Amino acid sequence: MLLPNSQKIILASGNKGKIREIQALLKDYTIVTQQEFNIQEAEETGSTFVENAIIKARNAAHQSNLPAIADDSGLVVDALNGAPGVRSARFAGPQANDQENLQKLLKDMEGTPEAQRTARFICVIVLMRHVNDPFPIITQASWEGIILDKAQGTNGFGYDPIFWIPTENCSSAELPASKKNQLSHRGQALRKLSSFL
Repeated sequence: MLLPNSQKIILASGNKGKIREIQALLKDYTIVTQQEFNIQEAEETGSTFVENAIIKARNAAHQSNLPAIADDSGLVVDALNGAPGVRSARFAGPQANDQENLQKLLKDMEGTPEAQRTARFICVIVLMRHVNDPFPIITQASWEGIILDKAQGTNGFGYDPIFWIPTENCSSAELPASKKNQLSHRGQALRKLSSFL
C-alpha cells in the first residue's frame, strides 16, 4: 500500500495556483501547504526539474514527518536554448513576480519569427512517503505550445497568458480551469501520480 486515502500530504509549495490544481486532482488526500507547518522553503540548487522536486519534497518530509509532494515546473523555450527552464519562477530576478518574468520573456523573444517560438511547459512531481524514502514516486509530463508576442487571457498564472495552444486555438490563460487541468503538464503528471496511488 502506498498511502491510505485521506492521508495528509504536505505540499512543498506556497503557490496558490499550484495548490488549487493539485487539490482538484488528488481529491482522495488532504493536501496541506508547507506554510501551515511553518516549513522553511528549500533552496532550489538543482540544475534539473527532477533534482529540484526531490530537494523540495525531502525538505518538507524532513520538517513535517509526513509524506510530501513537490513539483518543479517551468517553461522551456527552444529559441532561448531551454530558458527560462528551472529558473522560470525567478527568470527576471530572485524576487520577480509573474508579470516581471512574463515581460522579460516577451522582451527576450522580440523579433523571433513564429516558426521559432515553440515551447513546452514541463512538470516533474515527486512524492516522498518519508524523508528517507529510497524509492520516491516520480512522474513527469510536458505540454507543447507557442510563445505569443503579447498576453491573452486572465485565467491561470505564470506564463499562461503568453502560452498559445494550437489545438485549442487560445492561450492557456483563456482555458477554463477544468480544461487546463485536463491538458496541462501538471494535470498529466498528477494523473500519473494518482494512478500510482
